[in-house]
Amino acid sequence: LWLVNTHDTLLTFTSSGRVFWLPVHQLPDAGPNARGRPIINWIPLVEGEKVQAVLPVREYDDAHYVFFATRNGTVKKTPLSEFAFRLARGKIAINLDEDDALVGVALTDGGRDIMLFASNGKAVRFDESEVRSMGRTATGVRGMRLNGKEDMVVSMVVVEGDGEILTASENGFGKRTGISAYPKRGRGTQGVIAIQSSERNGKLVGAIQLTEQNEILLISDQGTMVRTRASEVSQVGR
Repeated sequence: LWLVNTHDTLLTFTSSGRVFWLPVHQLPDAGPNARGRPIINWIPLVEGEKVQAVLPVREYDDAHYVFFATRNGTVKKTPLSEFAFRLARGKIAINLDEDDALVGVALTDGGRDIMLFASNGKAVRFDESEVRSMGRTATGVRGMRLNGKEDMVVSMVVVEGDGEILTASENGFGKRTGISAYPKRGRGTQGVIAIQSSERNGKLVGAIQLTEQNEILLISDQGTMVRTRASEVSQVGR
């Protein structure tokens, strides 16, 4: 979910590692109950290719980067200016291994803290400067070390000041934890526990940064949406 206006362009990243440019003004307005239209109407996806991440952009400058995180724990950052030149057929944004996929894309300024969250309930926090700038076709470097074959990165958070991290599990449980509770252990480590991945909770499915003033939209895999205030979610330790 993104807040955008008609002057933005959506950098749309796909499962194959390609990027497309989609002007917001081309998209039709629709209500919350509308089914929407297939994105293939605007983006020439090939068979089996899916949209993995969307990033609203207005200006392409050299002071910002596009930061990537993949399911297998790989991270990469590329100067935003490398995405200024558009091709209708799309361009390579990141070179993905055959069994990998994008899980997060964000704009950074080169000096942010990055947090990766895995399905096993663990999280790693490191300085963005630990990842050197790379070209579009580079694969990237290890951002998080995963324990088992079934473990995967499910969320990336680019830290903005203070606040809390909301973690949510597949069985509908969640909690708020202060960002300060997550120590910096460096890129490529297994991280620390963010939420217990237990039989009751299920696996971790998502994590975002917020404050008590925010509201939360939780959407199930059946399309049901629940809206609640962040302050109504318990604040507890990792």
